[in-house]
Parts: sequence; structure tokens; C-alpha cells
Amino acid sequence: MAKQAEYIRKPEWLKTRINTNESYRKLKTLMRDNRLNTVCEEARCPNIYECWSERKTATFMILGDTCTRGCRFCAVKTGLPNELDWGEPKRVADSVEVMGLKHVVITAVARDDLNDGGAAVFAETVRAIRKQNPGSTIEILPSDMKGDYESLHTLMDSGPDIFNHNIETVRRLTKRVRAKATYDRSLQLLKRVKEIAPNTPTKSSIMVGLGETKEEIIEAMDDLLAHDVNIMTIGQYLQPTKKHLNVERYYHPDEFEELKEIALEKGFTHCESGPLVRSSYHADEQVNSTSAQRRIQYMKGYEDQENEEVEFKF
Repeated sequence: MAKQAEYIRKPEWLKTRINTNESYRKLKTLMRDNRLNTVCEEARCPNIYECWSERKTATFMILGDTCTRGCRFCAVKTGLPNELDWGEPKRVADSVEVMGLKHVVITAVARDDLNDGGAAVFAETVRAIRKQNPGSTIEILPSDMKGDYESLHTLMDSGPDIFNHNIETVRRLTKRVRAKATYDRSLQLLKRVKEIAPNTPTKSSIMVGLGETKEEIIEAMDDLLAHDVNIMTIGQYLQPTKKHLNVERYYHPDEFEELKEIALEKGFTHCESGPLVRSSYHADEQVNSTSAQRRIQYMKGYEDQENEEVEFKF
């Protein structure tokens, strides 16, 4: 990591206005009252206000708040994890209902201490949301589960609308950036999903600004496409604390737009690319047509109430 004097000043285009309005504050209270964690908060996502208040999208982080890995880019705390909480799936489903979410992303801390990597709780959470909120589309974002493909079947049997697993960076930098994960194992996981559920869109994300080259980014695109990945997101790496990897450089918005054009020309069905883009950014737009139609059918009641005052029950 670079020394303090080598830190690069953030450019103007990375500034975003904080909008902690009444709706956002009520949702945050709801999360605390239900003892739920969101990666939106833990990873300090700059888009949390837009997603929670405007797009009716949220990313829940299950399996506790303590990760068994220590990736050098991630703000989520690491250490010895808590016991499994089998009441968590129901609490997530309840919160989805109260928030009237159109799209739900379920991610988790890495649980290398569990034989199935937490797949059973993941699947139960998807089923609980689907039962209670049939119109909400669901995206899952698991770890690589150490390459346990039996656990992957457990996940996919729950019927998510999108499967998301991030390679995070280019091949050359993977060992430096990600703890315990490998570039090829992540690619194989994504390909296995397509073998299990050919019609389920798959998705992956990379951060830029860690020292990669443009050629390496394009190589990562080709690798993802070769493993049948449909959707890609590209965002700027932002250093969470001084203990994490430093930013090597900030990409200009025009560079992100160029990367998006390259990705779409290469064959991705959808690409989000921008300085503040994160893995779940505009995720509600990325489901396939079948899932979108189901959401439209069931969510009409929420749409009719958009201009009315919503009552939050705590």
C-alpha cells in the first residue's frame, strides 16, 4: 500500500449529495428494529439514498455482520462469525413487505466456517421473500462457497431471478485484492449457474482504479462472456479506510462510458458503468422479461400508492 503522502485527491465527479429524507430515515430505523444488516450501509455505498427512497431496491446482508475473510478492498468487518439465525429469513421478508420493494438483493458475509457456506439460509431467505412478496424480483449475491457446487444447487433450487457473483478485479490483481478467492473459481461458479438454470441471468462486477490496465479490463470482459455471463457492472474503487488498498487512479466518467460501450458491443445484455456504480446499481432493470412481467403484475398496488403517504409499522 502507498504511503499517506501518496494518496490521490478525489475528483469533483465523485462528489454526491446526501439526501437523508424522512423516507430514508424510516427505512434505516426499520432495519435496526428488525436486527438486519445491509451491504448498502456496511460497504458505505454512495447510492443508498437513491436505491432505498426512489428505486425501491435494497441489498440485505444475511448470515451476520462478520466475514471470515479479509479482502483488502472491503469495509465489512472480519473475525469470528456469530451462530446462524434461522429467524433472519422471515425478518428480511417482513421488511421487504413493509418497504414495498420492487427488487431485492440478498448478499452475505463469507462464511467459510460453514460446510455449505450458508447456502441453506440463503435459499430459505429467497423462499420466504417469494412467499410473502410474490411480486418482488430477487437477486442473490453469494461468495464462491469455496467451489462447493452441491451448495450451488441448494441456492439455485430456491429460484432467484438473477445470480450475481463478483470477480471484483482483473486476473493479475486478484491475489492482492481478494482473500482466499480465486479468479478462475469465480468464473467456474458463474458458468455452473448457467448449466443448472440456463434461463437465469448471471452477473458480475469489477472495480477499477486498483492498478489494472484497459487491456486487462477487456480481457476480464472476454473471460466473463466465455463463461456465459450476461450482465456486467463497472465502478470506481473507493478506499474505505487508510488500512485498505489505496486508489491507484480515478477514472473519468468518459472512460466509464467507453468501457460500457465496449461491453455492450462485445455482447453483454446490460452494463452499468460509472464512478459511483456498484454491483447492485439499477439492478431492478436487469431481470429478464418473465421476471419483470411478474413484478408488474403483483406490484401494481404499490404503484397506485406512490403519491400517497406510506405508513411504516415498527
